[in-house]
Amino acid sequence: MGFFPPFTDDHLQRYFRILQEGTAVRRHFDLLKWLQGEVQHYLPHEILLAAWGDFGSNNVQYDIISPLPGLRTAQLQLARLSPLLRVSYNRWIEVGRIPCVSRVCEAQLDVSGILQGDGAAHCPFGRALRNMRSSLFHGISDERGHHDCLYVVFSSKDKLDDSTLIAMEILLPYLDTALRRVTPLPQHSCRPSLLADAPEYDLHGLSEREVEIMTWVRKGKTNAEIGSILRISSYTVKNHLHQIFRKLDVYNRVQAISKIEQRVGHG
Repeated sequence: MGFFPPFTDDHLQRYFRILQEGTAVRRHFDLLKWLQGEVQHYLPHEILLAAWGDFGSNNVQYDIISPLPGLRTAQLQLARLSPLLRVSYNRWIEVGRIPCVSRVCEAQLDVSGILQGDGAAHCPFGRALRNMRSSLFHGISDERGHHDCLYVVFSSKDKLDDSTLIAMEILLPYLDTALRRVTPLPQHSCRPSLLADAPEYDLHGLSEREVEIMTWVRKGKTNAEIGSILRISSYTVKNHLHQIFRKLDVYNRVQAISKIEQRVGHG
C-alpha cells in the first residue's frame, strides 16, 4: 500500500494516543486492554490471532488476545489452528504481503479445517468464529531472525473497509513491538511424547514433570530453554534432572537419554 490519506487533527491525536499507550504494554493484560481501547475505533475486532515461526515447516507458536469468554491461548490446540494459519499465511503471500480483508463464512472455515475433526463442536475458537463475519490479516517478515509473524483479526462486523487496511498497516509495527515485549502465555500441549512412547508399566518412577523435562532433553534443549518452555527456572530444571539421574541410575544427560531410548526401543 504505502499511501496514506491526509488525517484530521482529531485522527492524528487519536493515533498519537494509541501509539503512546502501545509503548506502555508490558503484560498480556496490558495488550488486551490496549487492543480493546481506542484501537477499536480503527481496527474493530473481537479476536486477534498472532502466530510466528517457520510456517513452511509448521514450526510456529501462537497467541490469542480476546475478551471473549473461554478463548484463551492455553485452551487452544495448534493442530486445530494450523490449517487456518496455513490458509491465512498462504493468502498473505499470494496478495504480496500486504494487509488483506476477507469474509468469514462457515464454508471457508470448513475449508481451513477449523470446524472439522473430533471435538470441533466443543472448540471455543471454532464456536467463536461462527459469530465472526470479517477477517483482516497482515504480517511482518523478520529478515534477521528468518521467520514470519502473522496477525489475523476477526470481527463481527459484516465488512471491514479500506480504512481498516490503512490502520493495520500503520499499527502493525507497534502491535508487533508490543507483542514482543509480552511473555507469551502457556500454549495447549498434549501429553508429552515420551509418555506416549515409553511403556506405561515402566517409566522408572519418573513423575509427569520429569518425563516432560526428559522429552525436551531428548530434543537437545538446554536447562534455560526447558525452563523457558515450561515456565520454570533453570535451577528448578537442574534439580529435576538430579532426581531423574538418581531414578535412572545414571550420571549425566547422555546416559539418561540412552537409558530412556533403550527402554522405549525394547517396549
